[in-house]
Amino acid sequence: MPQHPYPKATKATNTPAPPLLTVTSDTLVAVDFGARKRNRPPGPYRRLFAHRGARAFTAGNLIARLPMGMFSVSAVVMIAGARGSYALAGAVTATGLAATALVAPWTARLVDRYGQARVAVPATLLAALGSLALLLCVRYDAPAWTLFATYAATATTPNTGGMSRARWAHLLKGDAESLHTANSFEQAADELCFMLGPVLAAFLCGTFFPEAGTLVAVVLLVTGVLVFAAQRSTEPPPQGHTAAKTSKSPLRAPGMPPLLAVCLAMGAVFGSMEVVTIAFADAEGHRTAAGAVLALQAAGSCAAGLWYGRLRLSGPAEHRYPWCIAAMTALLTLPLLAASLTGSLPLLATALLVSGMATAPTMITNMALVQQRTPDGRLNEGMTLAVTALLGGIACGSASGGWVVEHLSPTVAYGVPVAAAASALLIALAATP
Repeated sequence: MPQHPYPKATKATNTPAPPLLTVTSDTLVAVDFGARKRNRPPGPYRRLFAHRGARAFTAGNLIARLPMGMFSVSAVVMIAGARGSYALAGAVTATGLAATALVAPWTARLVDRYGQARVAVPATLLAALGSLALLLCVRYDAPAWTLFATYAATATTPNTGGMSRARWAHLLKGDAESLHTANSFEQAADELCFMLGPVLAAFLCGTFFPEAGTLVAVVLLVTGVLVFAAQRSTEPPPQGHTAAKTSKSPLRAPGMPPLLAVCLAMGAVFGSMEVVTIAFADAEGHRTAAGAVLALQAAGSCAAGLWYGRLRLSGPAEHRYPWCIAAMTALLTLPLLAASLTGSLPLLATALLVSGMATAPTMITNMALVQQRTPDGRLNEGMTLAVTALLGGIACGSASGGWVVEHLSPTVAYGVPVAAAASALLIALAATP
């Protein structure tokens, strides 16, 4: 008996599978073009979020991470509007940045030792109370020193991005390819949140009332951390006091100091670029467009990060690292050329979009190396130290960029991020075995 041309029926449904090719008596041909699509393996991001609990903790983390780009802008608008002094507003936010640099590694150490939910929730509530106290002090015209004290209290805010990366490292232990995709997604999420956060804060403060940005940021932060902490199935096990004592500090781990030095230089790139771009747009009479121009740089980095996560990379990350920084340094010359040769804001925006595409691959590789070199049981602390170095670099870059803008010009000041990136490249090359 001749074999039936159709595939056999499946046991589950007892119905024949759809044919790929059908020939009728009228010689009409029907091709099932969906067969190839059904047989196509899922992409790396779809496989990533197929892990149980991954979508839930990611949703909570994104809600909690968005306010990180809102608090400083909201504080500046709120304080400057009420006290009429941008100098005071800048000093208050700088104090909060310095306090975060001191407190964040300590908070991360407690997270590693006692667990994310046990430490992150009370730390977040304390930070939220600090933000609300700042709001009340501004609104009711409290003495200036209270603004510094209350904003410094927000330094207990946990590193939500680091905690999310720690969960991926726990879930994907031994799967280097999936962990690369996860780190790429997290970097793209960072860029997205820091791109949307300032825009949302400025909209809320300008549309409703000056305190609206801070209020919404507090609600988002507390809600996101509570949702994130509730996902206990994906939480890395706490290391305990004894385990934390036996493992060495990330600062003394081999290869970590050069990585943190590179993070410091990279932060100077970001801090100087923001100040210089605002000054350049202001000099051209388009200060209100500065936010959109900077958002394009973050958009380029976000897109590049998602693309980078789809690549199947070979070889150790140490070999890719200098090349990523070199590409970033080269692309950062584009804004300098656009500003000096044309003075056109649209061309500058295009140059920033392109130059931002090297940022995410560099930071993804950096964070991958931080994860590899951080001692067991201290992962949150190691990644928070990297973020702290970035924050310190942002402060230094902002000050350096502002000095060059004031004493020379915004156009010349675009050389500051190029110099900072070149410094990062020299450090990476010197540390490469």
